[in-house]
Amino acid sequence: MGNERIVRANGVELCVEAFGDPVDPTLLLTGSSMLSWPEELCTRLAAGSRHVIRYDIRDTGRSISYVAGEPQYLLSDLGADVIGLLDVFDIDRAHLVGLSVGGWVAQLAAVNNSDRVASLTLIATRPTSPGANDPDLPEHSEAILTFFSKSAETEIDWADRAAVVDFLVERERHLAGSRPFDETTVRELAVRMVKRTPDMLASLTSIAFLRRRERWRERLADLNTPTLVIHGTEDPFFPYGNAVALASDIPGARLLPLERVGHELPRSAWDEVLSPILDHTSGVG
Repeated sequence: MGNERIVRANGVELCVEAFGDPVDPTLLLTGSSMLSWPEELCTRLAAGSRHVIRYDIRDTGRSISYVAGEPQYLLSDLGADVIGLLDVFDIDRAHLVGLSVGGWVAQLAAVNNSDRVASLTLIATRPTSPGANDPDLPEHSEAILTFFSKSAETEIDWADRAAVVDFLVERERHLAGSRPFDETTVRELAVRMVKRTPDMLASLTSIAFLRRRERWRERLADLNTPTLVIHGTEDPFFPYGNAVALASDIPGARLLPLERVGHELPRSAWDEVLSPILDHTSGVG
């Protein structure tokens, strides 16, 4: 890190960090926080002649935070934040790369502002918002539902950083696929996340408390945005069938399966996704 800064975009304060040369095509990375995108991965993308921007979405990291359980925004507001960031950087069009929740944000930014989106790369996400899934799409696995149910029954002291880190590590273990689990890296990331996030409870739960459920799936058929869908075949949170449907819903979308990968983008998969993402995002569309 080094150039992390707070900017005002779409009327709120967001923490952003940029890598690479601004004259290169811009990749705007959105995830659960900027830490969804490790610095080394951002550097490798930038080395492929890309201007890479990562940021903390609302209620994560150093961006604006709200009272836990009372988020003052919708998913579509998070999508508008993306466009606000492009305005801050004076960028007309960018390639959006969204992971998990960030995939929802990227989709909404595209359907509402298609003229600002050169391409979409959607990783470990689905075409529907929080809550019950559409009947034709698979729900969360029983195993992950059991884990979250048991976690809800356990009183976590959110002021106890060590306890929160332990919870985050176990959560990632349950979300991972059958590739070797890199606990050291996951724990280091969890420590950093807890250290830079003022309210971890809000950060982890706000999406579940959004004021209303939004739909955009029906609008995906009208997208004329080149789209690459990347998804782990062992994802327990958004099972792989969601990726198949997402690739089918968006005209011309391509699907890249990651074998033995869960709801994650582990280091072991970086070499599998870097070239496809760079190929997909060449030029400005």
